[in-house]
Amino acid sequence: MPTILTADGTDIFFKDWGPKDAQPIMFHHGWPLSSDDWDAQMLFFVGQGFRVIAHDRRGHGRSAQVSDGHDMDHYAADAAAVVEALDLRNVVHIGHSTGGGEVARYVAQYGQPAGRVAKAVLVSAVTPLMLKTDANPEGTPMEVFDGFRNGLAANRAQFFRDVPAGPFYGFNREGAAVQEGVIQNWWRQGMTGSAKAHYDGIKAFSETDQTEDLRAITVPTLVLHGEDDQVVPIDAAARKAITLLRNGTLKTYPGFSHGMLTVNADVLNKDLLDFVKA
Repeated sequence: MPTILTADGTDIFFKDWGPKDAQPIMFHHGWPLSSDDWDAQMLFFVGQGFRVIAHDRRGHGRSAQVSDGHDMDHYAADAAAVVEALDLRNVVHIGHSTGGGEVARYVAQYGQPAGRVAKAVLVSAVTPLMLKTDANPEGTPMEVFDGFRNGLAANRAQFFRDVPAGPFYGFNREGAAVQEGVIQNWWRQGMTGSAKAHYDGIKAFSETDQTEDLRAITVPTLVLHGEDDQVVPIDAAARKAITLLRNGTLKTYPGFSHGMLTVNADVLNKDLLDFVKA
């Protein structure tokens, strides 16, 4: 399998499809998934003539199940290691959920300073901060994230079945067209990764304040969010993130879920393509 070795000795698995001289688009997946969650986008964009790259975050998918480093700083550093190993330039970085946080930190701390980034896209992203605090009253209470940790520790297999069957894709909504294959694929991706990486990752995606990352980003940034996102509430995320970005555009989707990249790929792919080509 194609991997790169990070500075701290972690093997990171990646996919690299399409012409090596084409503009690269790099995809950053959400918790607790893998680069496979981008299948619909990678096939679409490679068909449009782009070079597409996606990696499995440390402890996720086919990357090494290391004990430590499951935090936003390491996630961004690992992404930078992939970019540098492949010598990617003029890259569009697209991140979903936790991957959106990874994109924000990578672009702010590595990509822009190195002159490697063309644009960024934050899809259903956890930025700027998910946790409810006195300064962030729209956030999600700590008790919810403690529930994630308890569910994962008690019975990860069942928890990873309940999340996609329920709020992630909005399959718990009345009249929803439930797609069993989508549920099973989410479960498959999650169970491939490390329980410790997933457990530690809850703190990373919920408690990392990325206000300053967003303020530092100057490249054109598209923020996409479903208005019926039951996982990352739109008011605490996209609508707040857009006020911090210097060069941001917000687009929201009535009725769309957190997993809209999969179940509404036809709509999202077109909007992503329009932004990449603009």
